[in-house]
Amino acid sequence: MTQMEETRVRTVVPLLYHLLNAPELNCLSWPKFRVLWNVMAKDAAKGLQDPRLARVQVSQATYKRWLAGTHVPRGDLCTILEFFFGKSVETLLQLVPVRDIVRPRPLDRRTLTAARSLGDYTWSTSRHVPGEPDAGIFGSWELAGGRHFDGTSIGVQIYEAEPRGDVMEISSADLPHLETFVRSSRRGVILASPGAVGGSGLYVLDAALARQSLFVGQDPRVPLAYRLDDLLYAIIWALHVVDDGLLADDNPLSDRAEELRHYVNISNSAPPRSDMPDLSPIGAAWLGSSLCAQYIVRHLGDLTEVPAFWTREATGEECAPWLLFRHKHDYLQNVADRFAGPGSSLGRAFCVPESAVQSSESYERILLFLTIAMMEMYGVKVWLTPEQEYQEVEGFVLARNQAILANWVREESVWRVATTSARREVAPYQEVIGHVRAHSLVDGPTPEARLQALADYLDLDWTWLTGRCHDLAEEGLTSMLRPRSRLLTLKALDQTLRYIGRLGSLNDGR
Repeated sequence: MTQMEETRVRTVVPLLYHLLNAPELNCLSWPKFRVLWNVMAKDAAKGLQDPRLARVQVSQATYKRWLAGTHVPRGDLCTILEFFFGKSVETLLQLVPVRDIVRPRPLDRRTLTAARSLGDYTWSTSRHVPGEPDAGIFGSWELAGGRHFDGTSIGVQIYEAEPRGDVMEISSADLPHLETFVRSSRRGVILASPGAVGGSGLYVLDAALARQSLFVGQDPRVPLAYRLDDLLYAIIWALHVVDDGLLADDNPLSDRAEELRHYVNISNSAPPRSDMPDLSPIGAAWLGSSLCAQYIVRHLGDLTEVPAFWTREATGEECAPWLLFRHKHDYLQNVADRFAGPGSSLGRAFCVPESAVQSSESYERILLFLTIAMMEMYGVKVWLTPEQEYQEVEGFVLARNQAILANWVREESVWRVATTSARREVAPYQEVIGHVRAHSLVDGPTPEARLQALADYLDLDWTWLTGRCHDLAEEGLTSMLRPRSRLLTLKALDQTLRYIGRLGSLNDGR
């Protein structure tokens, strides 16, 4: 039998045993129970208005037979027990299982201080909900939603660890508890802390991946690159919020597959959000994004020149689907295969007002940066305008005198798609693209120059960010986190991190 199978039933004892052994009573031993019994007898005497009960005593031998389940209380003893616990003596003597509680080692105070980074003061969308210390459970990590998407909650457990080369190694003394924690099918993460050896920080690993290592006989090791900071929190927050939202909508999304194919094949559509009340914000976002991507791809063959794209996303939260939705990367690859290449004029415009930057936390600005870097990786030159007046321009694709409208972001309908070649309808889109292309805040001759200008605008440290992207890409996100929904992938995000890391190495010689 492996250690992972050791959360097993050891024996059975009366329910009375459990109730007395609970943390709120902790009166299983005879000396403690004798004190408790006097309280129980007095409470029963008062509650039942029978002063005689206050003088009733029980012997140690009788008490031990109760715990062994070999003696049934009668008369006044029965009355006092039933009054105090609110249950019949038959129920109190019913045999129930005793399970082992495997506890982790106590946490160092420096680790507990580091764990406070999960609380409200580091990221506004992060909160630690304490678990059950007596059972060795650290608690839940609440990831609140933002302006558009719902939040979620994941289990979290912290273990002391020591650095060994480029990894954090969890002590073998904690493996029995770790094995118990990762057996749950609930989503969770483990955090390794070097606090007990004088180190700092928390290092993250998905519980499912830790279980996978244990299953093949390997002790889980957490690379130093997986240190929790703004970049890693951005990815963790986006993945879990998006993933759990999609899993919650798995059935309704599957049921709408045929409906989606119908909408792709018609010339224009804009179903109201009220038509799909069964979908969460994430589910509706996936449906709208998928329809828009398919609709655009269907019409790309009709374009007579290299198109320009306009994207309505302006915050990290709105950009999270770009980083994770599997169909987004198929769509970007399709566009790149058709139009990208040396000397291509393929481009995509973003409107990110200063107010959106100033109201976003660092982790959310990082999600925006990663998304724009992903476009550049696919050979799409990015233009950016801060002008507030363009913020509500819907997503579109423009090629000469034809516009493909496709938008789901901040839309009253689940999506809106249409095509037009009417001059008066196309002219506003030509003006928008022309202006942003001519006055882009991130203009530059190379992707590196444009992304460095973007980092400056978003108030992100270019050297730190590219270095962290490089380190994360070296280890790979898929060795740290695991999406559960089949609609998501970390592959393109891993490629983006590697791309950003390479751009940063051009300056520092990595």
